[in-house]
Amino acid sequence: MNQPLAYVNPQAKVAANVVIEPFVSIDRNVIIEEGTWIGSNVTIMEGARIGKNCKIFPGAVISAIPQDLKFAGEDTIVKIGNNVTIRECATINRGTKASYETVIGDNTLLMAYVHVAHDCVIGSNVIMANAAMLAGHVIVDDWAIIGGMVPVHQFCHIGTHSIIAGGTGVGKDVPPYTKAAREPLSYVGVNSIGLRRRGFSPEVINKIQEIYRIIFLKNYNVSQAVEIIEAKLEATPERDEILSFIANSSRGIMKGYSKIREK
Repeated sequence: MNQPLAYVNPQAKVAANVVIEPFVSIDRNVIIEEGTWIGSNVTIMEGARIGKNCKIFPGAVISAIPQDLKFAGEDTIVKIGNNVTIRECATINRGTKASYETVIGDNTLLMAYVHVAHDCVIGSNVIMANAAMLAGHVIVDDWAIIGGMVPVHQFCHIGTHSIIAGGTGVGKDVPPYTKAAREPLSYVGVNSIGLRRRGFSPEVINKIQEIYRIIFLKNYNVSQAVEIIEAKLEATPERDEILSFIANSSRGIMKGYSKIREK
C-alpha cells in the first residue's frame, strides 16, 4: 500500500494488502477491503465502499457526486461488492437522498467507459459492455448482460438473465430471461444460450418460451396474457419471477417485435 506517488487521505480505511498504483487519489470516508487492486490514475472519492478482490483499472472515477441538479450535498455512498472488475475510465456516481446509495453486486464486470448514475442498483454477475450507460435509479438484476453503447433510461428495470443487444436504446423494462434489441426496444426471443450455460434444463427453457409466446406473440395485451398464464400454466419459480416483474413494472415492459406491413 505504501505508494509514494499516490494520495491516500489519512481518514480512508484501506486494507493492508490493497495494491495502489502510482497517481491514485483516495479521499476521506472511503473503505477498501482486502485483495483489491487499484490501477494508476484512478480517483476514488468520498463515500466509496469497495469490497474484496476487486480490480479497478486506470482512469476510473468512483463515487463522484451525482450528475443531478437536485443533489444538495447529502451524505451518500457507492457500495461495490466483492470480485468486481471496473475497466478503464468507467464512472460510478454515489446516491442521492432518494436511496442514499448506488450499489454494485459481486462478480460484476463493468467494461471501459461504462457509466453508472446515482441510485442505481446492479446485481451480481452482471456484465455491462463498453460505453453502456445507466441513468439514475435503474435496477439491473443478477446475470443480466447489457451490450456496448446501450443507453438505459432512468427508472428502468432490467430483469435477471436477460441480454440487450449493443446499441439498443432502453426506455422500457426488459423482463427476465429475454433478449432485447431493435428500435424501438423489442422482444426478440428468450436468452436460451445464456440459460443453458447457467444450468437451466431444456424443459425449464421451453416453459419460459411458452410464457413469452403468450405475452409477445399471441396478440394479447399484457393484462390478458397475464390472466391466461396464471390460469393455464403451472406455477414455477421462473413463471412467478416473470409475473412479479410485470406486476411491479413502473415504466411498462418492452413490446413484441412485429414486421412492417407491406402496403
